Amino acid sequence: MFYVVGFERVGVVMGDLYFIDPDPLPGQEGAERGVRLEVRLLESGELTGSIYSARPIVVDRPVWRVDLLESVASLPGSLDRAHHHPAFQGWEPGPRHFVDALAEAPLAWVAAQLSDLDALLHRSGMAATDVGAGDAEALRQAVPEIVTALQRLLDRVKAEQLALAPDEQELDSARIGWL
Repeated sequence: MFYVVGFERVGVVMGDLYFIDPDPLPGQEGAERGVRLEVRLLESGELTGSIYSARPIVVDRPVWRVDLLESVASLPGSLDRAHHHPAFQGWEPGPRHFVDALAEAPLAWVAAQLSDLDALLHRSGMAATDVGAGDAEALRQAVPEIVTALQRLLDRVKAEQLALAPDEQELDSARIGWL
């Protein structure tokens, strides 16, 4: 399942994920499942038909990512692999950053991060001028809706309805999911 919440130049995308790292860090071996949420830049295209035509919207490069993951071997809901990536180099995330508060109170932690877009942009090496003038306030106002959707995704992963193991044919893929 995949959600997109968009504003002028910034969007939040989230969905379930089943992940197998082909080169895991020590202690990070084994498959992971959970929810990935990213702050992304959005690009609006030009109309390609009449004034009534749909406008192309591109969900473009990532700014920040949080992975609310747990090892498949752990109890559902443990979030023992929850981490975030404060910055990207182009499309590649920086190293995983583990924060105790993220595993202990993930919704509150994510809400706090999304409520301060300027700080997210600063940590990622971007400036507030790289996004729309109203994006920070629009995102802040939408945080309750985003957190509600995030909670639904986490609940469905915990109930083993989402982020399911791939079948044998898909197992060679390092990443199963939407992103």
